[in-house]
Amino acid sequence: MAVPIPDYLPAFSTVASILLLGCVLSLIFIAATRVQMGIKERVTTVGMLIVGLAGWFAVAEFLGQNNVYRSAGQFSISTIQFGILIPIVVGLWLLTRSARVASLVDALPMSWLVGIQFYRALGFMFIVLWLEGYLPWQFAVPAGIGDVATGVLALVVAGMIAVRANGAERAVYAWCLFGIADLVVAITMGALTSPGRINFVSQEAPNMLVTAYPLVMIPTFAVPLSIILHGLCLWKLRRASQ
Repeated sequence: MAVPIPDYLPAFSTVASILLLGCVLSLIFIAATRVQMGIKERVTTVGMLIVGLAGWFAVAEFLGQNNVYRSAGQFSISTIQFGILIPIVVGLWLLTRSARVASLVDALPMSWLVGIQFYRALGFMFIVLWLEGYLPWQFAVPAGIGDVATGVLALVVAGMIAVRANGAERAVYAWCLFGIADLVVAITMGALTSPGRINFVSQEAPNMLVTAYPLVMIPTFAVPLSIILHGLCLWKLRRASQ
């Protein structure tokens, strides 16, 4: 069954993807300019990170465009959880096992690592899609409000870190927990409202759009990437305390 997609969504998705990739690449290059590492090691590490990021994005695009994550019906079992969980587990495992990546993370200012997630404010699009009848409110409202709040708070917390305000470190912990909780709620409500066996919330108007391209790029690329960035924040705090 064809899923109605608003005309403006593909353009929004393209702009959001460019912004997201640009934010992550800026983190990589900022860390590379500050890290104490040989030129050959620096180029190799940065190159591997860029190739890995581009490869992941390309795979997510290919699977999304080919409707791999689309639900087959009311009694089907969703596969999108694999597109969410596998990148998180593999990404964090690979990043935290590399001494070179650890050096890059140590060299990266925490204010940048936090503030870069201002892109989460783009979640306002969930509210727009709900108001126009494309998404159920049970998913769109908590996901949209939570993302906007996380994006705004990212700039606030980054500012606290930059001026070394009292309680800045605790603010990073609190912001990370809030941002991760927001994503967990969004994933949960997305599952409970999408077509399938666990659609207990929105059976009369199932959440078809979230697993259709291009919106499916949010749960299969933007969400795992955001959780990985939160994980790196917590990892950096732990390394600093040690």
